[in-house]
Amino acid sequence: MEAEWPRARPAERRRALSQDLIVDTALDLLGKASLDTVSMRRVAQELGTGPASLYAHVSSKEELHELMLDRLLGRLPRPAPDPDIWTEQILEMARAQLAMLTSYPGIARVGLETVIPAGPNALTYGEAVLAILRAGGLPDRVAVFAFDTLSLWCSAFAYELSAVRTGELDRDQIVARGKEIGAYMAARPAQFPNLLGVGDVLSEATADERFEFALDVFLAGLVAAFKPRRRSG
Repeated sequence: MEAEWPRARPAERRRALSQDLIVDTALDLLGKASLDTVSMRRVAQELGTGPASLYAHVSSKEELHELMLDRLLGRLPRPAPDPDIWTEQILEMARAQLAMLTSYPGIARVGLETVIPAGPNALTYGEAVLAILRAGGLPDRVAVFAFDTLSLWCSAFAYELSAVRTGELDRDQIVARGKEIGAYMAARPAQFPNLLGVGDVLSEATADERFEFALDVFLAGLVAAFKPRRRSG
């Protein structure tokens, strides 16, 4: 009987390649870096295979990014509609969506670049949001527009935060640009009395303050302008 070398290691069993495994691996990579680093080649390297083997499960990098976003949308809360607290439920869902989008730098860009996110989780999440808006009594047309507006706002806000965090937008350049603009206006006080009058309110505000302000105005506008009626039954 042939003796086994004591330092030998059993051959590592490669996991069966699947779309779920590819998406999971891509999300792990995204959590460590940025969306621009998540390519078919990079995911293949992580899985110990060649890029060609991935194409049997995912047709392109763009589809991979859409699948990643859809997977994350599936993790968002979908509370049962309650007409008595529908505004609180929408706030909860928007906050959770922002937290998810900012936890994975760049993923918000996928939602902005995709014409209509239409994966199974995206559709299920959209169904949940619309169910709450309609349960609150909003007319159907208003509910659809509200859902669209809220989705765009969450994605755009998350994109801005992620771009600064990953260096896509240089924080130092932003600060320097702000100083240039401030100096320009300060030299022309009669031309910019209002911009100079509010001072640094916006630059000193936190991201949470800006996001919560927008949500409050959004919901207050819906309630005031459309006077939702409770749905019967």
